[in-house]
Amino acid sequence: MANINRAPRARTVRKRVTVGIAAVALGLTTQVTGISSVNAASQDTSKTLAIDAGTLTTFNPFTAYFDSELDIFGSIYPSLTQLNISGNPGPSLADSWQTSADKLTWTFKIHPGLKWSDGQPLTAKDAAYTFNLIMSNPNAAKANGSLVSNFAKVTAADDTTLAITTKSPQANVLFVSIPVSGVPIVPEHIWKSHEKGIADYKNMDFPVVGYGPWVLSGFVTDQYATLMANKSYFLGAPKYDKLILQYFKNTDAAVAALKSGQLQKISALTATQYDALKSDPTIKTYQTVAQRWLAIEVNSGAKTQAGKPMGTGNPALANQNVRIAIARAIDRQTLVDKVLNGKGVAGGGYLPPGWASLWWPVPADQKLGFDLAQANTLLDQAGYPKGSDGTRRGKDGKLLSIRLGIHSDSANDASVAAYVAGWFKQIGIKLVIEPMTPAKLNANLAIGDWDMLMDGWGTGPDPSYLLGIQTCASLPTDTKGTAGYTDAFYCNPNFDTLFNKQVTEFDPVARKATIDQMQAILYKANVDIILYYANGLSAVRQDKVSNFLYGQPDGQGFYPGQLSYLSWAGAKPVAAAASTSSSSSTTWRNIAIIAAVLLLLLLIVLIARRRSGSTSDKE
Repeated sequence: MANINRAPRARTVRKRVTVGIAAVALGLTTQVTGISSVNAASQDTSKTLAIDAGTLTTFNPFTAYFDSELDIFGSIYPSLTQLNISGNPGPSLADSWQTSADKLTWTFKIHPGLKWSDGQPLTAKDAAYTFNLIMSNPNAAKANGSLVSNFAKVTAADDTTLAITTKSPQANVLFVSIPVSGVPIVPEHIWKSHEKGIADYKNMDFPVVGYGPWVLSGFVTDQYATLMANKSYFLGAPKYDKLILQYFKNTDAAVAALKSGQLQKISALTATQYDALKSDPTIKTYQTVAQRWLAIEVNSGAKTQAGKPMGTGNPALANQNVRIAIARAIDRQTLVDKVLNGKGVAGGGYLPPGWASLWWPVPADQKLGFDLAQANTLLDQAGYPKGSDGTRRGKDGKLLSIRLGIHSDSANDASVAAYVAGWFKQIGIKLVIEPMTPAKLNANLAIGDWDMLMDGWGTGPDPSYLLGIQTCASLPTDTKGTAGYTDAFYCNPNFDTLFNKQVTEFDPVARKATIDQMQAILYKANVDIILYYANGLSAVRQDKVSNFLYGQPDGQGFYPGQLSYLSWAGAKPVAAAASTSSSSSTTWRNIAIIAAVLLLLLLIVLIARRRSGSTSDKE
């Protein structure tokens, strides 16, 4: 773990004084030196914002999908629009836009005179290049291909005019290129040479050429990424000079770093950690509405787009009754109560309740509640009878054993897996829990080398991306997982038809009805068994950082979902004036005490000498 801007303690050399009171003076002198050192560290951290980060494996926006990677892209690359604090799209790289009468062509006016961080002009041609690369190169479509699947063509008539023509009217065009969850615009002059090998390119030529409030300046694997403020950013420069995103192998280490002052903000706290931090006056804990889910993905039969089987998934999971039995054997409310300490909502529909306009409460006649007896019956019907030892075997005599991959850095994953293993034992399934790094888990996912996996996703106000990872187009093009961005190898033509339909619906009520149908299909398929929607649990050093949060808490005290790029750019160091004045007065007070002690010491020495002289005279 690297130190972040720690000021070295000053070394002070003083002459030794043989009178005992001088030791007190020396102690006070050391205290003053310590205060100066703390002040120096404080001044350094007032220029640096340090935040915990999750997994960072690549800075290639065409292939990445880890949250921390997307957060970085949202701050180092421009996007056509950006969400404001209300969740609505507003100007960013595009100053304005208009649509044609038939709603097939969107024309964006790009802000003039901008330059990439290497000084090259940033124009509409870069935006056109980015979209066309995704549309024409399957490997470049891995992260965001579903967002442009309805695009017919994208052109730049000049440096400030971008035209997007869609195959059919598309309602979410303004959400296609937003920070974090949309398409980042990249510089053509940099990426042109990387097109052929784009699937493997990591984009780690620092500083990374981009344009946003921050510039990605460095990275150390499994340690941290460093970003420097773009002081000339046209929408306003960050208030900090440097941003450090630091990786921790577990949240306990990150909490310790927050408490020590090494970090100023931490997210993804466990419920226990959150409750423990609430009493610390230097730390503000806060909850955000649930905009994410945690699920068990089920490999019902991994395959390529051409239908070629791949991977090592347990064939038992292709049986619908087995998957329903698994869903029935999980007590989702218990997970909320025990793992989240009640800070969340039991799982159901595919889209989280934090977005009320997307929320689909599972109808009572479709709900698969916790029922171990029913799960046992379903497994019997599926052809997996329970033996005298309580375990089940198939017709081939093989034990019904299922692997569950979990994130090794997630305490919640481990807790959930322990509960699931206990429930599975009661229905005769042996659960083999396999902790692995996030990178390894995702690598296994891509090639179908898994039975079940713990996975979590979130969404913004437009759900197209999250819905898109369940379409047939998200399947890989070969058995090596190339160009795929699938979540659970799900492919259903009826779902795809509805996906294409919802994109074209401008009426929110009609679109919601279509999306509800899609969620009903996914719920019935049981390939993504949504366990719960956890409230966001975070903490920030309120003695160090201000203006990090935006929006107002609701009646329950929950803040709206926070967008990283808004929080990072808006955060301000706590005003140093008061602390400097206080520290200064404390320093002078201690100096005055030292002076008084030294004066007293001098008087004692003089008295001692005088007494010594008198005695000599007497002798």
